[in-house]
Amino acid sequence: MVSLRSCLVVLVLAAASPAQEPSPTPPRPNVLLILADDLGIGELGCYGQHKIKTPHLDRLAAQGMRFTDAYAGSCVCAPSRCTILTGQHTGHCHVRDNKELGGFTRGAIEGQEPLPKDTPTLARFLHERGYATCAIGKWGLGGPGSDGAPGQHGFDHFFGYLCQRVAHNYYPEHLWRNADQVGLQGNVWGNAIGKHYAPDLMLDETLGWLRGHHGKPFFLYYATPVPHAALQVPADSLAEYADAWDDPAYDGKKGYLPHAKPRAAYAAMVTRMDRDLGRILALLDELKLADDTLVIFTSDNGPTWNGGTDSKFFDSASGRRGRKCSLYEGGIRTPLVVRWPGQVAANSTSDHVCAHWDVWSTIAAAMGERVGAAHDGVSFLPTLLGSAEQAQHSSLYWEYHASGGIQAARLGNWKAVKRNAKKADATIELYDLATDPGETKDVAGAHADVVAKAAAVFAARTPSPVKDWNF
Repeated sequence: MVSLRSCLVVLVLAAASPAQEPSPTPPRPNVLLILADDLGIGELGCYGQHKIKTPHLDRLAAQGMRFTDAYAGSCVCAPSRCTILTGQHTGHCHVRDNKELGGFTRGAIEGQEPLPKDTPTLARFLHERGYATCAIGKWGLGGPGSDGAPGQHGFDHFFGYLCQRVAHNYYPEHLWRNADQVGLQGNVWGNAIGKHYAPDLMLDETLGWLRGHHGKPFFLYYATPVPHAALQVPADSLAEYADAWDDPAYDGKKGYLPHAKPRAAYAAMVTRMDRDLGRILALLDELKLADDTLVIFTSDNGPTWNGGTDSKFFDSASGRRGRKCSLYEGGIRTPLVVRWPGQVAANSTSDHVCAHWDVWSTIAAAMGERVGAAHDGVSFLPTLLGSAEQAQHSSLYWEYHASGGIQAARLGNWKAVKRNAKKADATIELYDLATDPGETKDVAGAHADVVAKAAAVFAARTPSPVKDWNF
């Protein structure tokens, strides 16, 4: 049996190419993968934020490696989560957009397009290798009783929101523990304030689960719903920012619930999330597991633009073009922080280009294993270990199907974007990220050869069984 001391890894996003040989590593680590929701790359102190306090994540970055060129799997929630758990980009994985199975009224059917039951997943991979597996937070890959439920995909335990729409309120009437609905008395449908704040319940569940799993390696996927709208946070956290800035009230007319102090609420939500993560990390210290833990933190996409949020005020995308629902850099560039004491150099920074679908391969490599040929990921374990033998992606690919469809690819420092991709006459834009990180100057006309390479990447996608997810 592998000792818990030799087994803890806290991670956020990675995967490996089938051709790569795993690097020599310590015995199997436990894995903690932390995924924030709609958190912009510019909203952490370690990435330059000055208004929102994130001391625990800043400390995590100081103890490990901060990536500057990491990408989300998509510009919206569900497909990003799919790329993380399947090791495939959105041109290959099953869930390629947010597809709702019900409406937004009380009692509506819960859930989004389910992940097929037989889909290989990171959780199943680890479970088959003796890991205890747990998912806490927001799921979004299948509702109650569906083939997409967490228990169908390798997770021993789940607690949180199965449905992304229900997660639009932090005081829900219920959450789910595995297949059981957990009623939350004191929370009323549609109310901005209730008795039970869902992130607090998720933190308690996480701490309890960690304390209960000694002597066995484990994978904990902590997918907090924060800071996705609606703007809701308990009064004790709001007080820290309540008088910090001029803060015009949000009336709720651009979606989600209104809030009297929206800037303060948003900042408080992020700081409270940071505090919660600090408590998880402190428990690893208490259990004497921190030195054997690989911690990876990331976000599912760029910052949002609705619900009273103010990404311009906080410079949430660090000056990049686009936000959530966009395949420009602001919609998909994401924070990525990794800590593994004794393996990853403290206070280090990497410009290695990687994406969410690299997570599985990276974890497998950390275990001394490889993944199958169906994966799109390239392990970034060599980068974590300071090796010069890091394999590179020849290209990264994204697709998104709302607003006429969008495709995007990164090839070295080139970024290609094809808007209105469902039209036969759609053209490809091209940007040089080395000289134009804000994607302000389309240079496609001067680089026909690069445009042709991008077109080939776009054409290499596989058709989706969901009709609306094709071009």
